[in-house]
Amino acid sequence: MNTVSNRIGNFRWTICGLLFIATTINYMDRQVLSLTWKDFIAPEFHWNNNDYGSITALFSIFYAISMLFAGRFVDWLDTKKGFLWAIGVWSVGACLHAFCGIATSGIVTGHWTMNLEHAKTFIKASDNISLVISTSVTLFIFARLVLAIGEAGSFPAAIKTTAEYFPKKDRALATSIFNAGATVGAMVAPISIPFIAKALGWEMAFIIIGALGFIWMGIWIFYYKKPEVHPKVNEHELNYIKQDRDNADDADNQDSGRKLSFIQCFKYKQTWAFAFGKFMTDGVWWFFLFWTPAYLSSVYGMDSTQSALPLFILYAITLLSIIGGWLPRIFIDKGMNPYAGRMRAMLIFAFFPLLALLAQPLGYISYWVPVLIIGIAGAAHQSWSANIFSTVGDMFPKKAIATVTGIGGMAGGVGSFFINKASGVLFDFSHKAWSTVDGVPFLTKFPEYKEARLPDGFFKTLENSGVKVVDGIDKGYMIMFSICAVSYLIAWVVMKALVPKYRVIKDL
Repeated sequence: MNTVSNRIGNFRWTICGLLFIATTINYMDRQVLSLTWKDFIAPEFHWNNNDYGSITALFSIFYAISMLFAGRFVDWLDTKKGFLWAIGVWSVGACLHAFCGIATSGIVTGHWTMNLEHAKTFIKASDNISLVISTSVTLFIFARLVLAIGEAGSFPAAIKTTAEYFPKKDRALATSIFNAGATVGAMVAPISIPFIAKALGWEMAFIIIGALGFIWMGIWIFYYKKPEVHPKVNEHELNYIKQDRDNADDADNQDSGRKLSFIQCFKYKQTWAFAFGKFMTDGVWWFFLFWTPAYLSSVYGMDSTQSALPLFILYAITLLSIIGGWLPRIFIDKGMNPYAGRMRAMLIFAFFPLLALLAQPLGYISYWVPVLIIGIAGAAHQSWSANIFSTVGDMFPKKAIATVTGIGGMAGGVGSFFINKASGVLFDFSHKAWSTVDGVPFLTKFPEYKEARLPDGFFKTLENSGVKVVDGIDKGYMIMFSICAVSYLIAWVVMKALVPKYRVIKDL
């Protein structure tokens, strides 16, 4: 005889699977630039670390501003249409990157051509390098703007979908599963994108990966409906999904058209706690995502294909983040309320990034040491991220979830802006201030470059001429790893101070 538990369907996990795929595509689109700029794009447009840092930093701020409105946009359009608009816009933005070279050629040289090789020839022949740099950086910033606007809607829509399809006790697990798509996307990217770029050109890498989003849109259109009306959700599964919905949720369902102002949300310490936690920690993940390929190149001399396996292993380790969904469930099942259980789990996860303090000092042993440490720190971040997202669903009514998530995403984007821009400036500064040439400080030997831009491949040229160069960029990475290491404990302490106990908000 079947029990009720046997009769409960599992369609909610199919929806979770679709969220996982969307997140995977999201992070692959985001990762294409970081895996192609050093080997393919920088030589063509004469970029340095600061140029790349500016592009990634502005992407972060565009993402931050967009997140502020993306949650409200998703609340207004509701889940299905909101997600379609989000992935459609970011897929267009991803593909736009491919045309930045053609546009640079046209603007700088006056030669407008759809032939990629001709465009590269015209750019290479240009003697106005500063114009090539500024034009190409501006065009990539525009493409990143479109990408950021679309991607900003992804997590608010996914979190809203999770709140619709899962009871509170399962939301952290569901969030950690779809959030693992970030890891899988980052993991698949290095074993695919550099090889596509090498075989077909960096432009095709953007187009091929960007096109995946349009395929997902077709599936979402025909597969998603609210659980209350979905033919694949049976009565028992619907009762399971709605088991802990309170009166605030019921009122939310009856008054779904009511709009919430940002001022209303900012009246609550829960909003500030979530926003501060995101501000302190989102940039750490984005730093690892955007700068680890450059780290392996700058410190260990790897090109993008040589670093494919280490990056694959690094992000494979972060799949351990699935624990982020299980651990708070254990605490909750033992009688803790959802917020207390998540905060205890988040405190545990906050200690693991401290290993990043050892990444650079122990890197002399083997590049595998920092790779493994960054992987563990990444897993801790994703576990932390799954739980901090779920705290919103725990304490806010459903109609406010996407808006508050958007506020937190904005704060995370601002934090990411600072860490990415600072990284680019610091790494170029490290080249000059802390490098030595034949044992002599770089700026002592070459004082003319104190304010000037280093020519492309300057250190490589010196090494090829028999000069002993010790690059100081590893010291820059040590500083950034140290900042990343302590960010989570700082975030946890402040969050706990702002919201020491669990309190559901029912007056929105």
